[in-house]
Amino acid sequence: MTAPANRPPSEPARRHPPSDDPRRLTPRASRRLTPRTPRPLVTRTPRPLVTRTLPRLVTRILNRLAPRTLRGRLSLVAVTTAALLITVLTAAFTAVMDRHLQHQADDELRDRADAVATTVDTSGPHARVLETVNDRLLDANVWIYTGTHLLEKPPSADAALTRATGRLAVPGHGACTTAAAGRPLPVRLCAHAVTGRRSSATVVTALDLAPYRDSADTLLLGSLVLDAVMPAGTYALTMLAVGRALRPVRVMTDQATEWSAAGSDERLGAAGHPAELARLGASLDALLDRTRTVLRHERQLTGELSHELRTPLTRIVVELDWWRSRPRSAAETGATHQVIAEAARSMRAICDTLLDDARENARGTGTVPGTCQVAPVLRRLVEGLGLRDGVTAVVDVTDPALAAGVTPELPARVVGPLPANALRCAGSTVTVSARRRPDGVRIDVTDDGPGVPAAFTGELFRAGRRADPDDGHDGAGLGLPLARRLARAAGGEVTHDPAHTSGARFLADLPAG
Repeated sequence: MTAPANRPPSEPARRHPPSDDPRRLTPRASRRLTPRTPRPLVTRTPRPLVTRTLPRLVTRILNRLAPRTLRGRLSLVAVTTAALLITVLTAAFTAVMDRHLQHQADDELRDRADAVATTVDTSGPHARVLETVNDRLLDANVWIYTGTHLLEKPPSADAALTRATGRLAVPGHGACTTAAAGRPLPVRLCAHAVTGRRSSATVVTALDLAPYRDSADTLLLGSLVLDAVMPAGTYALTMLAVGRALRPVRVMTDQATEWSAAGSDERLGAAGHPAELARLGASLDALLDRTRTVLRHERQLTGELSHELRTPLTRIVVELDWWRSRPRSAAETGATHQVIAEAARSMRAICDTLLDDARENARGTGTVPGTCQVAPVLRRLVEGLGLRDGVTAVVDVTDPALAAGVTPELPARVVGPLPANALRCAGSTVTVSARRRPDGVRIDVTDDGPGVPAAFTGELFRAGRRADPDDGHDGAGLGLPLARRLARAAGGEVTHDPAHTSGARFLADLPAG
């Protein structure tokens, strides 16, 4: 049995379904019978092991050698920058010095050529050299040509140097050039044309560049020594300068760590620090204030829980002691169980209420638990006052984000008695203002009334004391003492300012939020 013609010989024979099989004429079956074009195999050359591991090794070495401190990294950047700058400056200085020494040599060669040109006579049809007293000095390293014909040369001139001067004497070749002439150091050659009325000549002078090269090498050596000393000095000075600059940061960090652990009221402040450190100090102060506010809120929540749970817990203990004192009837036992169940439900309700309130304070306001915005509290407080005819109340808070580190209920209870007293005594205006202080928030309540009598200043914050009992006010003299007690319990204070003479001024200090 022969294989089908449309199948490669290497492909094994396939079993075809019967003629009545419906799959035989389907497109899928026809595609199955079509031979597939083999895909070319793509071979990848594996990378050598050294090529794969070398970048990792270099990266690991650089990571280990890199400084771990900011001081070291800044010093390394300074040294690298200084080294690159010194390298560029050294290369530029070397090029400039070589150029300067070459111009100096060319000037000397031209001066010598001008002196020799005075001994060349070009007035006749042929140029000739005149004999002078200083003939030996003038003939040292001097060649005189008329056209391409050599008229005179130094007695000790070698053939290679003479050929170089002959090429330079050709018209149009150039004024000066440097020739090696088979010597360890090159020789500088300059040509000077002497033109007369009937003939012309060319004076070629030579100068050994060894002294100039020695000067250039000395300057280069000095530059290299300076290049080696400068990075070391730059590194030492940068380490010293950065260390001194970062010393206040270390001190501020240590102080912030110590104060946050001890819950201190001290703050870094921004006075006496540069702008960058002032911002850092303000940020650390805000962080300390937030930490202290959270701790204060936690203590307050713990105190409220213990206070509120003490009553139902006492009822449970009392009922159990009463029930255990002697045998009880079924009715008495049921009553005891009912009292215990009610106390337990009360405890659960107290816990749920306080915890839900704490979660809402933290989640709903977007601030730290135990903080509140001062401006809305003061506005609501003033709007709730019953103003007399002819008296206005003004709220002055320039910072809308000013926050105090207390719960929203406390500022109203602390500050509430102050504008109420001011409203009774004011002539026309009551001003309630708030501003930020380094250690918290200060709220000022002033009025333009008669002020506090000097004899009554010491009795202001004593319970039951009133300056004028016959003023028609039905108060009991408890507002100011209660405000001070609440403020002190929250870490603040309420005081009177005796220096304010045009009325009365009370100050309420609250911790920062």
